[in-house]
Amino acid sequence: MTTHLLRHGRTEYSARYLVNGDPAVQLQLDEEGVRACHTARPTLPIESARTWIASAFPRAQQTAALLIGEEARLPVVIPLLNELDYGYFEGAPFLEYAAWLRHHGPWVKPPGAGESQREGIHRMLLGLMATLEKPGPRVVVAHGLLLSVLDWHLSRTPGSAMPLFFPEAPYLVPLAIDDGPMAKHAAALLEELDNQDRRHGWAPGHVPISGTDAASTLANVDSPQKPLEE
Repeated sequence: MTTHLLRHGRTEYSARYLVNGDPAVQLQLDEEGVRACHTARPTLPIESARTWIASAFPRAQQTAALLIGEEARLPVVIPLLNELDYGYFEGAPFLEYAAWLRHHGPWVKPPGAGESQREGIHRMLLGLMATLEKPGPRVVVAHGLLLSVLDWHLSRTPGSAMPLFFPEAPYLVPLAIDDGPMAKHAAALLEELDNQDRRHGWAPGHVPISGTDAASTLANVDSPQKPLEE
């Protein structure tokens, strides 16, 4: 079976480069996001998908509903797929969070947050594994960071370290992966996170970034990429 994994449609926050990691905030798609969902429908296995899955965030569930196009078919909600908990940075510009992340590293929880960046990625990967327990083929509507991590992993240079910032995942572009490879990739990333040394290699103010510089690799967790100088 195959999973078609995609990032939700655009929201007012993502259009303004703001972050939202609290599912209680009723953040819906903006007009462009709604239009894009209608445009994307022909690219997805609408009729053949046996299970639709979304995170607990309103924008992910709204995206799934617009793509399904049938009120009787509601997505299965898997909260493990949720966006990062940003804590103090909730509703703030993504680059404010990115500056904090660069200084403190991926294993430190932001003030008021319940998880670090790496812990959030670990949780999302567990959510991805959980989707494989549902009947396939599946369409999974998740958030940018999970897609970004998978895209990076699928094209990574062998032996390269997991970076702090990942290439941005576009809205509504499906990543289709069969069950066997999906489980293999998720398990490999989970093992990599479990084996990372959380005590060393992340000195304040120093962030090892693979490939290009931070301005071009800075990707949203739930907002579009924006150059550092803007």
